[in-house]
Amino acid sequence: QVQLVESGGGLVQTGGSLRLSCAASGRTFSNNAMGWFRQAPGKERDIVAAISGSAGSTYYVDSVKGRFTISRDNSKNTVYLQMNSLKPEDTAVYYCAASRYTYVTLSRAATAYDYWGQGTQVTVSS
Repeated sequence: QVQLVESGGGLVQTGGSLRLSCAASGRTFSNNAMGWFRQAPGKERDIVAAISGSAGSTYYVDSVKGRFTISRDNSKNTVYLQMNSLKPEDTAVYYCAASRYTYVTLSRAATAYDYWGQGTQVTVSS
């Protein structure tokens, strides 16, 4: 049974930092791009960042560029999202997902992802 389990969410003040982790089990995803998405109340689930299978390429939505960093450790089957300089508008449930593709260029839409975690809440207070 394939599982993606996120951790690291919580409540933080504006300007603070959090590091999200996503541990995969049931199969390895070293050849798959991985992504982080977020969904705020009443809004659609949107991509935040993605990383290719080899970790050679990354993608960030404009609103998080320079503040968030996605990385992966294929030996641990784990993906991370380091979030710095957090803003209230970053408040959302954050989801980890595994793409069916290797490349980031093919992995910018939610429809490219076959496996999803249960989500972790990130709340940024003003």
